[in-house]
Amino acid sequence: MEIWFSENHTDDVKLSIRVDRQLYSVQSDYQRIDVFDSKEFGRVLTLDGYVMMTERDEFIFHEMLVHVPMAVHPNVRKVLIIGGGDGGVVRELSHYPEIESIDLVELDPLLVEVCKKYLPNTSCRMDEKRLHLYCTDALRFVRSKENEYDLIIVDSTDPFGPGEILFTKEFYGNCYKALKEDGIMIHHNESPFYMEEAAWCQRIHKRVCDIFEESAVYQAHLPTYPSGHWLFGFASKRYHPLNDLAPEKWNMRGIHTRYYTTRLHQGAFALPAYVEEMLREVEEY
Repeated sequence: MEIWFSENHTDDVKLSIRVDRQLYSVQSDYQRIDVFDSKEFGRVLTLDGYVMMTERDEFIFHEMLVHVPMAVHPNVRKVLIIGGGDGGVVRELSHYPEIESIDLVELDPLLVEVCKKYLPNTSCRMDEKRLHLYCTDALRFVRSKENEYDLIIVDSTDPFGPGEILFTKEFYGNCYKALKEDGIMIHHNESPFYMEEAAWCQRIHKRVCDIFEESAVYQAHLPTYPSGHWLFGFASKRYHPLNDLAPEKWNMRGIHTRYYTTRLHQGAFALPAYVEEMLREVEEY
């Protein structure tokens, strides 16, 4: 008997992955957590029926969240991660010895433990000595911070359910306040291809543009996310993602990556015409 996991991307499109077995399933205090094993994508983590990551393609997402800002900001010492309970962002940040402190705010403590057990390649650096884990409400946490972080990475769930509050203008404003005078915020910006997702891209971009001095969108190819075309947001009080990129300095670090390169970094900000037009609509509003 064949078992398939399916996620609706629209009313007319779904992603289906053949599942060898279900490794774990539980309803936590905040969400349903499932882990599946599959031949094509390895282990698959889903929350409330939506794919959060797979072993096969998670490196793309986490490398693009971390190495883009780290190749731009010259002096990152303190980092805040919102979400990121799977440990992928921590793993990528661990390559940077100059980082002194990493605060990770994950609402659901059970998610962290599940990922440690079932996704060890992603959660392999959750014992990092520089890491401080806070299982609490992210909006309340960031609201209490001011001029504290060089880099904030928002690795949240999608903009509905428990994660919806992390896409509001209030939240982005609090992140702005929590950053130092040259701080950078990285967030994901959904997929621009399907109509409902595209509307969220516009809302998010507009809210961030209204707050930050520098705001840009970049892209990556993620096979298991809606349409496979995913956008990220780069927002900063000072730095430009291309003009302040220091490729020689980053390349000298010798960090092994499977997706990110400094050449790709430059190309990732060259968006398709339909995406540029979609974003320009809200920038000019």
